Amino acid sequence: MKKNQKVTMKVLAILILTALLFTACSKQEKPGESTKAGSEQSYVLATASPGGTYYPVGVAIATLVTDKLGEKDHIKMNAITSAGSGENVQLLKSHEADFAILQGLFGSMAWQGKGKYEGKPEKQMRAVTMLWENVEHFVTYKEFAETGNIMDLKNLKGKRFSIGKRGSGTETSGKTILTSLGFDVDNFFKLEYLGYSASAKALQDKRVLGMNIPAGPPVAAITQAFATIGADNIAVLEFTDDQLKKIDSNFPVWSRYVIKAGTYPGQKADIHTIAQPNFLAVRPDVDEETVYEVVKTIYENLPYLHKMHKATMAIKLEKGVQGLPVPLHPGAAKFFKEKGIAIPASIMPTK
Repeated sequence: MKKNQKVTMKVLAILILTALLFTACSKQEKPGESTKAGSEQSYVLATASPGGTYYPVGVAIATLVTDKLGEKDHIKMNAITSAGSGENVQLLKSHEADFAILQGLFGSMAWQGKGKYEGKPEKQMRAVTMLWENVEHFVTYKEFAETGNIMDLKNLKGKRFSIGKRGSGTETSGKTILTSLGFDVDNFFKLEYLGYSASAKALQDKRVLGMNIPAGPPVAAITQAFATIGADNIAVLEFTDDQLKKIDSNFPVWSRYVIKAGTYPGQKADIHTIAQPNFLAVRPDVDEETVYEVVKTIYENLPYLHKMHKATMAIKLEKGVQGLPVPLHPGAAKFFKEKGIAIPASIMPTK
């Protein structure tokens, strides 16, 4: 073989090897995909924006799963931020997430094809467990809170109000609640679409005069608002029983919730608001054994989660299937049956 031919063959071999290495290195790990053939499974848990409860609780669950199941069962989990329940439904559908934390309202709308999903039901989700209650915090300055009731928001006509990020569960739940009470939300307020921390900062700077923050107390953004603005200057608005009935009539997911005095800096009295369940959802194609191990690990290690966020104190085995708006995943159903928890027929696993 001539010298120049040998050189050509060497160059060709180098190019082929480089291409193979590039292909191998550029292959990205997908949600639920084995990082080592047949061994380690890495799952993505979609949460919401920082400043609320979804993100820190999601991080706590993901850390727990990885810590307890990483070596033993080769199951790992990574929590990611998102715009909340609305985006999380899409992330499950597009296989960009395997697990997600969702509002009960959003799960109900998506599964039934109502409200935001009118005529277009989303079935790419199953329930793992109820987590904690999503407590409604409608906040405004006391100068506008004549009675302390939610209807005081009528004093914000034409004024800036933060309803939550576009497409988020915060936006949807806020608009659903206010519409039920007779507000034409899009035309009544000058809406701002901000995340939790950004809403609290905007309220502090008076760039908005009210905000909607549904999350498990104590909520970082509400604590921030009370600490920086002062409990004497702002109010979390309350709901009457009749108002609760009106709101619950279309999507029966809400219940009474009392935020105890002292939950937030300077809060001297109980706040009578409403709440809906948050639940852990999973794609239906995630295998049964993985979901079983995840829910089992959560309930066997509740003290671990309690240290991470106070909202997890509400996670209780006896409430694990209460208020779930979509059917259970078979892996979750297996766990609850083993624990003797009665599963309502409406949420028994479906194909």
